[in-house]
Amino acid sequence: MLNIYLSNEEGVIKETNKITSGCWINLIAPTEQEIQSIAEKLELPIGFLKDPLDEEERSRIEKDGEDILIIVNIPSVAFNDTKKPEYDTIPLGIIIAKNCFVTICLKDNPIFHVFSQGKVKDFFTFKRTRFAFQILYSMSTSYLKYLKQISKKIDTIESELLQSMRNKELFSLLHLQKSLVYFTTSLKSNNIVMQKMMKSRFLKMYEDDQDLLEDVIIENQQAIEMAETHASILSGMMDAFASVISNNVSIVMKFLTSFTIILSLPTMVASFYGMNVDIPYQEYKHAFFVAISISLVLSCLTAIVFWRKRFF
Repeated sequence: MLNIYLSNEEGVIKETNKITSGCWINLIAPTEQEIQSIAEKLELPIGFLKDPLDEEERSRIEKDGEDILIIVNIPSVAFNDTKKPEYDTIPLGIIIAKNCFVTICLKDNPIFHVFSQGKVKDFFTFKRTRFAFQILYSMSTSYLKYLKQISKKIDTIESELLQSMRNKELFSLLHLQKSLVYFTTSLKSNNIVMQKMMKSRFLKMYEDDQDLLEDVIIENQQAIEMAETHASILSGMMDAFASVISNNVSIVMKFLTSFTIILSLPTMVASFYGMNVDIPYQEYKHAFFVAISISLVLSCLTAIVFWRKRFF
């Protein structure tokens, strides 16, 4: 999918069909024909357009003549068969060409919608360096938003695990832990790219641009710390709740064992009086009630002993 946007001096953005100076070209899972067309029209290296489409592509910044390629990993959320969100990261390519700005990604992302709908303050498609930093800032805030969602899910699962004896909740925590690992790895890679952008002279920056990049680095660093904190808490929580589940099962087994012992006492008394041999008082008219009384007394005494020992 290929979309072209252009903003005027007042910051009003509109979609257009022609590639003009100062426009923003947004490519989402582009076809080979679209890639070849953009590469020819903008005279871009074909690798600039194909590298971000590799899911395993690492974050980096590269320059070829006047064209600059920035690859970062942005957060992505998808829903599985049970309608539960799964968090991951995917590469995003940002190309600062001679007269145009290009973004290329495998999947659509809410970050693009914020810009295409003109919801970003002081956003102009022709201010390419500032546009790149604004995307990076939006990316960092997206990480923070998803990390807060993960934190809430951890709290929800924690309350469910307190009474649980199933592995379902532990598997949910495992999926969240995997997402945090992806987030942490991607955030650290992005941070290296941002630090390189700050120190190198790849991009021409004004004072406001440099301030914005510093804000991006701060937000990214905050996201790294939050992801590492949640990962550490989650790791300890999984170990603790694995023991809790095992302990809950032990409590249930102890209760069932105690209950089985109590039920076996009447059976034992009845088995004695059900033998096909002569037994004391078998001719006594109240022998049945005596057997029942003995069974009840033994069961009650055993139940009291178990209750005092907190077996149930």
